[in-house]
Order: sequence, then structure tokens, then C-alpha cells
Amino acid sequence: MAYPGIPPRDDGPLIEPRWRRVAEEPWPTPRPQPTPRVPTLNIVLFLITLLTTTMAGANVIPLGINPLTNPGALLSGLPFAATLMSILLVHELGHYVMSRVHGVRASLPYFIPGPPLLVGTFGAFIRMKSPPVNRRALFDVGAAGPWAGVMLAIPAVIVGLHLSEVRPLEPMEAGIFFGDSILFSMLSRAVLGVAPSEVTIILHPVALAGWIGLFVTFLNLIPIGQLDGGHVCYALFGRRHRFTARLFLLVIAVLGFGGWSGWFLWTFLLLFLGIDHPPTLDTQTPLDPVRRTAAWATLVLFVLTFIPVPFSTVEPAPPAPSSPVSPAPQFDGALTPARSVAPIAGDGAWQAA
Repeated sequence: MAYPGIPPRDDGPLIEPRWRRVAEEPWPTPRPQPTPRVPTLNIVLFLITLLTTTMAGANVIPLGINPLTNPGALLSGLPFAATLMSILLVHELGHYVMSRVHGVRASLPYFIPGPPLLVGTFGAFIRMKSPPVNRRALFDVGAAGPWAGVMLAIPAVIVGLHLSEVRPLEPMEAGIFFGDSILFSMLSRAVLGVAPSEVTIILHPVALAGWIGLFVTFLNLIPIGQLDGGHVCYALFGRRHRFTARLFLLVIAVLGFGGWSGWFLWTFLLLFLGIDHPPTLDTQTPLDPVRRTAAWATLVLFVLTFIPVPFSTVEPAPPAPSSPVSPAPQFDGALTPARSVAPIAGDGAWQAA
């Protein structure tokens, strides 16, 4: 019934309770989750590197062993390969885990196989796909790898030295000789009771893998460019890292004249890749006291593992003459020899004293 002058009432549509409308609405269609991509390249490179390091540990090439016709000969190389691959993997996983903690996009480790002549690999690396937010995150990512790797390399050296053969110090024979770092000498003295310079140590494959782990640690800690040491140096000093990078580039170039020509290759590679570190997104936030202390400890680790001449070779000695003839002594008027001679122990030859 309508009243004059009063518009008719329009209550509009009925408003339903929220719970009823939600209950009657269809569930949204779930979005399909992307299938995790299998890191095929990472797996293939890992398996190839495992094969080449196993061949290197079994010494198949110098001994002329064909691994295809004699695969059982590779078993002797597994202790070396398993130890070395574990050290490299733990090193790279240290970088990868800290990258995930700080939200840095990073790839899984890529292993680099090498000729199975000496060690069978050129190491491993991960690729950061986004820059760290600040210097604190950069330090955590850069220092985690060396510390993780060395924590496994040290036990490998200790166990391997217990299994190594120690001989009296003898004149150098033909072969390849490994240099000593301060840390390796300390471990040798603690395990064997002697320094490596006092005896001849025939390294067990596990000890050799541990030595290479220490060698890889110090190479990565060189404070230049985007090496692990470059990350730590930039995180600690900021823009002042440029002076340190140039100083160490000069040092390793000079070391190339001191006995290991491989330093020349490293100098070229570092110049090609760049000796300055790119800035982080936040360049102003310094390291906190705990990280600053850890950064200095990382630089101390670099000093402890540094080897000026990592490798040296000794050529075979020329064969001794079959019938050496000693020079006739010459005398002056006082009947004193004008020149004395002394025999070299063991070879029957003579040399001037």
C-alpha cells in the first residue's frame, strides 16, 4: 500500500551473509607448480671430473693403463678422488648455502674436469646471478667456501700423513715436488714429529688430496678481483681494496720469477678478469665487529696456506762416467796442495772442494 507523497520503498537485493557466499563460491583452480629442473650439466661435469680425478689418483697415464680394458685399475684412485671431490664440493656448497641465506641467486656448483696427469681437475665454481645486498652479505658468501673447504682438508692431511711413508732426506731424484705452507708444515710436525724440510715424505693419496685442498684454499683467498679473497677484502676495506689488489698482483707477478712459472698465467688471468671488485648494492654499511674479526682471521688463513712455489720439477741427473779419473794433485814448493778435492758420497766422482 502506497501513501501519497511518499516514494515506494525499495529494499534492493537481499544481502546474503559472507559465510554463505564463500561457501557457495567454487574453489579457485590451483596454479600448476613448475617442475624442478634437473641440473643436467652440473651432474655431467661432476661425473666427468670424478672420472678424471680417479684416473689421476690411479696414475693410469704414467703407468700406461687403459681404463676401458682394465677398469679395476681405477679402484686404487678412488681414495684420492673421493677426498679431493669432497673438499671441492664442500667448498662450493659453503658459498651456495650462504647465498641462499642472504637471498642471492646462485647456481649449483660447476666442476671443471682436467687432464688426468696430475690432479684431474681445475676446481669448481658457482655463479652468482644477483649481487649481494651489502658488504656483510658479501663477506658471508665469500668466506664460507674457504672455511668450509679447509675444515675438511685439514683432517684429510692429518689422516693422510699417518698413512704416508717417511724416508730420510736424500738428494732429490727426478720428479715433481710439492711446496710447503705454514699450515702444512705445522700439521706435519704435529703428526710425524718432523718438518717436511727435514725428511722425504711420500704422500698417501689422501694426504695429497688434502694438500691440494689447502692449495685451492690459498689460491681462492688471493685478495684480487672476484676471487674469494677479493670478496673478503672488499667487504673489509670497501673502495680501499683497490690498493691491496694491485699490491698482490705485483707480488704474484714477481713470484713468477722465483721458481713457479704458473704465477705468470695467474697474473694474465686476473688482468683479463679484472682486479677490482664490483660494488655491492649498499656500499656504506661496514662489517660488524664479529664479521670484522672473522675477516681478519680469513686473511690469516690465507697467510697460513700460502705457498710461494707450489710445484717444482727436478730433471734426471746425467749418468755418471763409468771410469772417473781424478786429477793429478799439483804441489808447490812447500809441498801443500794447490787445490783440494773431495769425493761426492755414493757416486765415486770427484768435485772441487
